[in-house]
Amino acid sequence: MDYSASNVALWNSIIQIVIIAATILVANMLRRKVSFIRRAMIPTAVLGGFLLLAAKVVGIVKIDPAFFEFLTYHCIAIGFIAMSLRVPDNTKRNKGDQVGLKSGAIIVGSYMIQGVTGLVISLGLAYTVMPDLFKASGVLLPMGYGQGPGQANNIGASYEALGFAGGRAFGLAIAAAGYISACVVGVAYMTWLSKKGKLQRKCHEEVSGSVTVDTFQSENEVPIAESLDRLSVQVALVLVVYGATFLITRALTSTLSAVSEGLANTLNALLWGFNFMIGSGLAIALRCLLKHLRTTKIVTRQYQNNYLLSRISGLAFDIMIVAGIGSIEIDNLRGLWLPFVLMSVAGAVVTLIHLQYVCKKVYDGYYYEGLLSMYGMMTGTISSGVLLLRELDPQLETPAANNLVIGSSFAILLAVPLLVLVSLAPKSPAMTFLVLALLIIYYFILLAIVGKRSKKG
Repeated sequence: MDYSASNVALWNSIIQIVIIAATILVANMLRRKVSFIRRAMIPTAVLGGFLLLAAKVVGIVKIDPAFFEFLTYHCIAIGFIAMSLRVPDNTKRNKGDQVGLKSGAIIVGSYMIQGVTGLVISLGLAYTVMPDLFKASGVLLPMGYGQGPGQANNIGASYEALGFAGGRAFGLAIAAAGYISACVVGVAYMTWLSKKGKLQRKCHEEVSGSVTVDTFQSENEVPIAESLDRLSVQVALVLVVYGATFLITRALTSTLSAVSEGLANTLNALLWGFNFMIGSGLAIALRCLLKHLRTTKIVTRQYQNNYLLSRISGLAFDIMIVAGIGSIEIDNLRGLWLPFVLMSVAGAVVTLIHLQYVCKKVYDGYYYEGLLSMYGMMTGTISSGVLLLRELDPQLETPAANNLVIGSSFAILLAVPLLVLVSLAPKSPAMTFLVLALLIIYYFILLAIVGKRSKKG
């Protein structure tokens, strides 16, 4: 075998990963050393993505778009599987599942309001000044803002196959704009509230902390001195679940194709695009099975390690963000700048207005913490939500951070109708209008969940 640089297949993947790694290190250094960037609270992975995009545009580095799309697609599933495998700590739940359910309704309601906004813009442009615009392109607003570059990449690519020229680049650009909204709009709004005397920012220093035994190891876990490294066990669990995800998704799509070709055309791309949800479900099922085996003494050790699973999901999401933003093809956005700008601005505004209304109903006693953390997540990721939250609550003493995690779990179930609508929207102009109407109806159903008062006593 040829091990030299001339063997492109051997070295290309490694070189692309090295480019991402170097970008993350440079972004981390800039964030630590440049006070302006640090005050802007741009997540390191997001900054790295923009640095890589700029370096690609000016010709400093050359990336492999297919490999970056490969990373973006697989890392979102790996990250969610790792998160779902973690053993929940019931002692940290606040007010039971009621707040978690309402937080999930707020999250999915934000998807819906973003979807309505995006479709109003895309349909309005398509029937006026841009008759060639893909009418369902507005659906990419909640995919980019609410769900991030992973789903923006997946759904954008599937819409591109259905005739939306530049769909993948458009979706990723919307996701990148979402991160800017999380940082710029979030910080600006926080500063305005501070000047009005409505809240007090409590700036914090980002310092390295030590990992204690309590943090790293739960009771009755596999000993760290085992012959098999504990990290290897976590990686093996994640990959086995992902392998099962592939097999089940393939079985489902094959069955659909055998039953109905039309149904398969509608759902197969959706199943592969949202395979991370199947993976999350399988991970939760495995977690419950392992818990049952421990309860019945068939298995005597806890194999999951929450600390390492969190690190795996963090790594996967960081790579996904850098690869997603860095792989945006600016040239593919030619002719799409008007809908891109309108959706980006409108998405930031309507998301903030929506959250101002619903968070006041749910987060009694920590309204601003709940509002800003949700805004950061609904335009970026959980990490950008926590970054905004720590300006008000440095020690995360309010339940706001926990609501992001628990709410995301409920949102997976509540978002199932959205996934069906995403697949229906591009079928025809009439179907796009129908999806718009269904989004509005489901949004009001979610508002009812948010407004419902829990029983006392």
